[in-house]
Amino acid sequence: MRDLASTLLSWDRFAVASVVAVRGSAPRPVGAAMAVGPSGEVIGSVSGGCVEGEVYDLACEVLASGVPALASFGYSDDTAFAVGLTCGGSLDVLVQRDSLPLRAALSASLEGFPLSVRFEAEGRVFTDSWLPPPRLLVFGAIDHAAAVAEMGRFLGYHVTVCDARPVFATSERFPAAHSVVVDWPHRYLASTRTDPSTAVVVLTHDPKFDVPVLVEALSRPLAFVGALGSRRTHAERLSLLRSEGVPEASLARLRSPIGLDLGGRSAAETAVSIAAELVAVRHDGSGLPLSSLSTPIHRTLESHGTDLPQRRRHAGRTAARATAGHADGVPGPQCGQVPLLLGAGEVPRDARVGLGLGRG
Repeated sequence: MRDLASTLLSWDRFAVASVVAVRGSAPRPVGAAMAVGPSGEVIGSVSGGCVEGEVYDLACEVLASGVPALASFGYSDDTAFAVGLTCGGSLDVLVQRDSLPLRAALSASLEGFPLSVRFEAEGRVFTDSWLPPPRLLVFGAIDHAAAVAEMGRFLGYHVTVCDARPVFATSERFPAAHSVVVDWPHRYLASTRTDPSTAVVVLTHDPKFDVPVLVEALSRPLAFVGALGSRRTHAERLSLLRSEGVPEASLARLRSPIGLDLGGRSAAETAVSIAAELVAVRHDGSGLPLSSLSTPIHRTLESHGTDLPQRRRHAGRTAARATAGHADGVPGPQCGQVPLLLGAGEVPRDARVGLGLGRG
């Protein structure tokens, strides 16, 4: 739902449907959302098309009545056009109207606040954790960086492009980046916030830039550290990093030459290759063609629908402190009716849409 926040807040009323549980194979994960606006317009998706029509009709009913609804959809083979998931799985969808607390939560999430929210329907309580997007730090203001920034933003990263040369590091050259920084890469990285979800992509393939920033990056617990360059460049880079005292265990984390073997050569194709490796690492994928595998396409989630990659991505962060009188976290001034977890907190085991708790 957080991905739809900007559009939702621009509407004067809406109904939003969220996937709260997935069993077996399903096209979209827990947390996927679809919303219907005041004039019947629709954004987002909950199933990739299988049950969108039925969910849309239900959302229109909720938009008119204001009464939340909880519906289940499963496999149906009665007819080719029956409402159901042809992939064989099943899912539960919670549909609710907009409210002041929900709008406040969406607004706070756009401002970068991590928060936890509760939704109720039919005697069950669901929780969802909205955390800031992972960071993608791109070093080197070259043409490849513009394509990587665009792919990174498309994948949901907060993208920063950094280069020491002001003539190249401009927002006009990198419109997809959330920020463009003019600074020496190693100096910027040493002074900026990172966490175990952060990805670093080094594209300069110039030792005076590469080596210092990679020394800094490999000393941090990051999700991904990759560098562009030929195999010869990589070998020379490893030698220089060893001379700087980088241990072998840290060097083994360096993904270079960066990207998966897709055979492309252009800046756009190289960016797709890099993005593919980012996705594979983020979700523990094999990088192999699905046609060559016999394993399930969608990995099995826990019964309550906890988003495992999301929880793993934030493992190791310091948990936010709760304050007296507010058991769930620190309520933000702009969102007093919704429990907020301010600060980069570790995601509680069940702090994700998908845990339905009975109320008695």
